[in-house]
Amino acid sequence: MFGDYSLGDLGAIFAMQGFAGLILFSVYVLMALGLAIIFGQMGVINMAHGEFMILGAYMTYLCSSFFQAHLPSLFPAYFFLAMLIAFLTSGALGMLVEWGLIRFLYKRPLDTLLATWGLSLILQQAFRSIFGAREVGVELPSWLIGSVQVTDSIEVPINGLFVMAVTTLITVGVALLIYRSRFGQQVRAVMQNRAMAGAVGIDTEKVDRYTFGLGCGIAGVAGSAFTMIGSTGPTSGQLYIVDTFLIVVFGGAASLLGTIASAFSISQTQSTLEFFLSGSMAKVLTLLAVVGILMLRPQGLFTLKVRR
Repeated sequence: MFGDYSLGDLGAIFAMQGFAGLILFSVYVLMALGLAIIFGQMGVINMAHGEFMILGAYMTYLCSSFFQAHLPSLFPAYFFLAMLIAFLTSGALGMLVEWGLIRFLYKRPLDTLLATWGLSLILQQAFRSIFGAREVGVELPSWLIGSVQVTDSIEVPINGLFVMAVTTLITVGVALLIYRSRFGQQVRAVMQNRAMAGAVGIDTEKVDRYTFGLGCGIAGVAGSAFTMIGSTGPTSGQLYIVDTFLIVVFGGAASLLGTIASAFSISQTQSTLEFFLSGSMAKVLTLLAVVGILMLRPQGLFTLKVRR
């Protein structure tokens, strides 16, 4: 298999495969961060998480079409505004869903699974009615197209570097918000002991609403980044929901560090195996490895230590 390649060529191929794994890792982290907040911090099984991601992708598509048609001079900078609109739109819908549906189901986690699964079907049909059944693509600014020549045989796509930079900024921001801010303290207090948090004056309903909205908003940003690597359709979110839940559970449901480590492990394993096997077989072997590890360590890679 490798007889026709020199050592330099093999090194370049593995380097590019590793970078492809980093791009996949960045997308996985963006998708899983929002779910880690909703599922890990709140205990809500949100089966509509993929649809909040696709809502962000559709917002990016609308921004692209609007700027192309009406503000072509500002088109090179539209993507930053599109990500902000994706975050606000998905976050606002998430807060509405939490107020109208989720807040009645906090003590019934299995019911949240059924309710959000039904919500995902409603959102898919809404997307199909508004945007059509066909997939749509986003026109990227010229500065996001092309690649950076690292060596004579290694090229790095610019949009991949951009996705990695956005993922880094959002991950650092979420970590600071959860572990270094007053709001983050309230979120962790409500998660660990809701009754006691309410007794000391924390508005638990407000914290729940903002937390759910934050998780959905991050999913919207993930959808905006998703438009750089794939087309957007009404059911595109369902292709990633299993991977996203798997990353969160494998890393440890209440651990942001575990989510990052899990996304890196799964993305690099899958990307490496794709070099030797087909994409579907690489995914199957990766899933089997994760399931095997979870059988030995059901709590995931990282666990949250709580003082009793």
